[in-house]
Amino acid sequence: MTSTGIRLHAPAPGWSIPADVVVVGSGVAGLTAALRCQAAGLDTVVVTKARLDDGSTRWAQGGIAAALGEGDTPAQHLRDTLVAGAGLCDEEAVRILVTEGPDAVRRLISTGARFDTDEAGGIQLTREGGHHRRRIAHAGGDATGAEISRALVAAVRARGVRTVENALVLDLLTDAEGRTAGVTLHVMGEGQHDGVGAVHAPAVVLATGGMGQVYSATTNPAVSTGDGVALALRAGAEVSDLEFVQFHPTVLFLGPDAEGQQPLVSEAVRGEGAHLVDAGGVRFMVGRHELAELAPRDIVAKGIMRRMREQDAEHMFLDARHFGAEMWQHRFPTILAACRAHGIDPVTEPIPVAPAAHYASGGVRTDSRGRTTVPGLYACGEVACTGVHGANRLASNSLLEGLVYAERIAADIAAGRAGGGLPARVPEPVPQPAKPAHPLLAPEARFAIQRIMTEGAGVLRSAESLQKAADQLERLHTEARDALDVHGKTAEPGVDTWEATNLLCVARVLVAAARLREETRGCHWREDRPERDDTAWRRHIVVRLNPDRTLAVRTTDTADFPPTRPQASPAPHRPQEQ
Repeated sequence: MTSTGIRLHAPAPGWSIPADVVVVGSGVAGLTAALRCQAAGLDTVVVTKARLDDGSTRWAQGGIAAALGEGDTPAQHLRDTLVAGAGLCDEEAVRILVTEGPDAVRRLISTGARFDTDEAGGIQLTREGGHHRRRIAHAGGDATGAEISRALVAAVRARGVRTVENALVLDLLTDAEGRTAGVTLHVMGEGQHDGVGAVHAPAVVLATGGMGQVYSATTNPAVSTGDGVALALRAGAEVSDLEFVQFHPTVLFLGPDAEGQQPLVSEAVRGEGAHLVDAGGVRFMVGRHELAELAPRDIVAKGIMRRMREQDAEHMFLDARHFGAEMWQHRFPTILAACRAHGIDPVTEPIPVAPAAHYASGGVRTDSRGRTTVPGLYACGEVACTGVHGANRLASNSLLEGLVYAERIAADIAAGRAGGGLPARVPEPVPQPAKPAHPLLAPEARFAIQRIMTEGAGVLRSAESLQKAADQLERLHTEARDALDVHGKTAEPGVDTWEATNLLCVARVLVAAARLREETRGCHWREDRPERDDTAWRRHIVVRLNPDRTLAVRTTDTADFPPTRPQASPAPHRPQEQ
């Protein structure tokens, strides 16, 4: 067995596990895929970077969007999603999402997830930015992700799905025909498995979440270092839309030098009637958009940034004092506790907020069955680019996308095995190259990358800022490459150096795409190109990593994605009950 494309420098695997499917990640997408695969009789292993419940899903406050309310329809949900996506959604991908979404949520409930209910016992629905109806189901007030994670983790444990925790995935393995044959990974800490090993499987599902740690301030947990996107790039897969990073408009402002994960102040707070104001108490979003504070996130983030620039301010304020103590404690207990932990009492004072990196609308390019351009490699959730989000994700569509497309992936893998298309497992030793083929960055490069990206490719972008960022990232890349190619030196393999190397990989692709897209669209805001240009840019930017580690960049012909496979024929999709 061989590894395709470029490999991270790492020790040879010292142990291996055979399986039919390996799912990398333990958020809503990963655990749903694993449960569905297991239910279909597939021998499934879940690999996760921390503990099972430590992914991005547990941090989701707002909820999960689906047309569950009286008078709401998938068609209305589709329209709101297309508007938020600013002309770049793949309409068929969105139609799948909104049509299959309601039943997928009901299956999630049957798995054990408990959503907040009204007095009649129905699911209580709220509204968020970009939605014209109340269609956001929530749990524990503002702890929806934590409840979904709890239910799925409990189901995975109850059903005996094999798991490998505290494991950083390294690279994809392929067989002689170039098909997926598993992954290499490094387990951090002692246990049944330790150090570098491999899971041999003919199907790999990437559900590794986002890459928010490429910026200095983000709502993402520390594990979100773009590992899945980087792995896919090294394996030869295509990624798309990486320039569209959604900055959440209302993140608790902890000071200009704050780094790492920042507390999120959910959009649902605005959905319940909170107002964005400046230091003078003026509601500056009124008149900027028909939905004011409930405009799509890119509009609100831009509105906040513009007001900050106009007033030379470091942050704006979210005023929800009129909620009163009881509503804060009942509806938003998590946010209330986070604010008070940082010395802010939202019951009596406005909350200082500023945008921070939140969600990657782009990722590994897939088709409607979650298949990437590498045979046997699938992706779902934030790591994937299904075409659902376009240039800007609609609030609370992310959990739904993970749910719906994870089910479709499991159905495709199961159908493949039933049709004889899932090859036998080949647990052969993984050959080790004589010398490293891919340089590793020193751990401190992580902070340099975050600073470069925040300054040059944040909410406000321009040709000048992006050129500077590209030059600085290229310098890091060139220095590491030359140290290896000329002097045979590279940083020691380890979690910190692998993560820094992954961050540089995704940062280079993001900046390359942002430089190429000479327009403002969705959450990509070019100060030097303030207008949307549908004639030239209503299309996607697709990037591949060449064997020499240079980037191959192209654009699609239309807003719809081309097939990931030549003349791919759709397989029937039959969601399974859990």
